[in-house]
Amino acid sequence: MGKFEGVLLASDFDDTLVSSGCVLSPGNRAALEYFTREGGRFTVSTGRAKRTFAPYVSSLPINAPVVLSNGAVLYDFAAGRTVVDLPLPATAAEDLSALSREMPGLGIECYHGDDVYIHRPNAHTQRHMEKVKTDWTQADLLEMPTPWSKAVLQADHSLLLQAQAAVRERWGDRYEAIFSNAVLLECTARTASKGGMVLKLAQLLGVERKDIYCVGDNQNDIPMLAVSAIPFAPANCAQEVKDSGATVLKSCEEDCIAQIVGILDMRYPS
Repeated sequence: MGKFEGVLLASDFDDTLVSSGCVLSPGNRAALEYFTREGGRFTVSTGRAKRTFAPYVSSLPINAPVVLSNGAVLYDFAAGRTVVDLPLPATAAEDLSALSREMPGLGIECYHGDDVYIHRPNAHTQRHMEKVKTDWTQADLLEMPTPWSKAVLQADHSLLLQAQAAVRERWGDRYEAIFSNAVLLECTARTASKGGMVLKLAQLLGVERKDIYCVGDNQNDIPMLAVSAIPFAPANCAQEVKDSGATVLKSCEEDCIAQIVGILDMRYPS
């Protein structure tokens, strides 16, 4: 029985586990292989959808289902099946259409299964699509197939702050609306967050709350850090993450995941 049996480590993907090249560093790889070899369960909790995360799965030492779409989906890549699915409510297209009419500068990116649709693409949506390396279809919100796992609002930060306030004020009982970076506002179903899905995963794996550890760099990771026995963040994290009380480590480029495994190595002696 390994020293990390019954321990779950969940990491954000972009700018936490990997840097801009999306390649796992040798230091992080060695640490995670040691962690999983000793019985630990490692997974990724990302805002990426299945389509945009799948190309990287085979290169990562994941041995548990993955939290996708900012907590809307739990997917088991080893088994090729969805474990939990929390789609946006049926009102999403109508609600976001109303918001778009009021704020025409919003680009809105919607995920239906493995397909990506974009309403009013702008410079931010173009850059995001280039980063996640996927194709997409332009369509009006009311013409897109549903349900959606999530919708990502994209604009300058000042406009997104207005959009976030509007979503929370009008439909706070329907949606989560949280930033994954300054120009991407993630909208998921009210019950869907990284934190909530990590707890569901821990329950499925039989992991106790005291043995859950999470690391992330941006606002959408804060709900996940809130369920972590020790909330970890790389030095390159957003100020809001630092303000949340996270334990700030080395930067993403300096193998912060390996540093976490080193900390766990001391917390779980043989």
